[in-house]
Amino acid sequence: MSVVYSALTSLINRISDEFRKSFLFTLIFTILEFIENQWVNSYFKRFYPSENFLARLNRNNILKNYIFHPLIVLFLFALFLLLSMNRPSESLIITLIIAFGGFFIGSTLLPRYFLNGDMERIIQFERRDIYSIGFCLILVSIVFFFISIASVGGIPLLKPSIRYLLKPMLTMPVFLIIPGTCLIAGAYLKDFQDEKITRSQARFRFLFLLVIDCAFLLLLGYRTPLLAAFLIIIIIGFYGNIVSLWEVVVGALLGIGAIIGIGYFRSLGEMTITSSTSPIYSLQSRADFTLHVLNLLDFLGGNFGLTHGHMLASSIPGSDLGPRMMVGRLIAWRSEVTVTPTLIGQMVVDFGKFGAFTGMLALGFILGIGFKIMQKTKNYFYIGIYSLILTYTILGIETGILDIQVLIYFAIAVFIYLANVARWRN
Repeated sequence: MSVVYSALTSLINRISDEFRKSFLFTLIFTILEFIENQWVNSYFKRFYPSENFLARLNRNNILKNYIFHPLIVLFLFALFLLLSMNRPSESLIITLIIAFGGFFIGSTLLPRYFLNGDMERIIQFERRDIYSIGFCLILVSIVFFFISIASVGGIPLLKPSIRYLLKPMLTMPVFLIIPGTCLIAGAYLKDFQDEKITRSQARFRFLFLLVIDCAFLLLLGYRTPLLAAFLIIIIIGFYGNIVSLWEVVVGALLGIGAIIGIGYFRSLGEMTITSSTSPIYSLQSRADFTLHVLNLLDFLGGNFGLTHGHMLASSIPGSDLGPRMMVGRLIAWRSEVTVTPTLIGQMVVDFGKFGAFTGMLALGFILGIGFKIMQKTKNYFYIGIYSLILTYTILGIETGILDIQVLIYFAIAVFIYLANVARWRN
């Protein structure tokens, strides 16, 4: 495996170096370096609140140490369900208790028996390799962004109706900007940890990465990937001591505001609501519909499931129906629509209440081990990979973890974590 990794990173490093030495990228980086210097030495920086702004937050040890603990998934899942204007069925309540219990055991109790003591044997990754992989992922993303908008003849943000003409095979590579951002942000964090750049420089580079993500993802009219980029930058920055706790809290409020705002104005544009409707109605209606879907899936799944793994397998490219289309077929006999099944929807319909418990147990264990490694090592790479899988778990509360690229991110994380566990046990 190390031979394959070395060959792959060698090729990617060569590609990254060639692009970065080209005239276009030399010019871009020169301009960015100039802007960064102006930012770092700006007179107006002194008017920005200091780290001690809202000092009461910093004295809250729970927020300071556990704000992005895996259990935040259960908190947000419960909050999302509470947004609904209806209540879950009695059977679904039992399923949720079982699923939440499995996640709690996996994320909080099981990790106590692994990776205790010295962490010197943790697998290390070269900063250059990580940066080059992230750089190439962003390049691929930008190329497919322009191909996508050319294929529909416009910008979906300005013409919402053409968003539904976007082809998944073209837009999926655009979303590679998310892991690309994660890896490059991690590389900048490494530079900050090694004192090669200052905190102000690291903050500027994080902000620039976020601006790049917003510029491309917002123009496509997608909210979820935009929120993913936002969350990843905040989590990496927080655990890397680049972003303050008060900025996390304010950033979370801004993120929620952005979700509400984009959803509201897109709904107005599509004439699904009127201007007199509450701005949070779009969130409430989504939560209400999603809960209704989950009630139906729980009824179909029962104790041991209905589809027995076929829904998860339908995530593989080339399947007749995607997982969300399969949900539409199951609950409404309509395969031409996509329906989000929530984080446990696929687990329930595939393997019932038993599947909800084991699936959430496994997911909780992955996040729990990732959190433990990240906290004990403070390693830039493990901060980045934890932020990536936690982000997609949070977003999966509504959408489910069903996209093939997201499943690949989790598979890579699981492989790396298990490799570390195996090395520790030996």
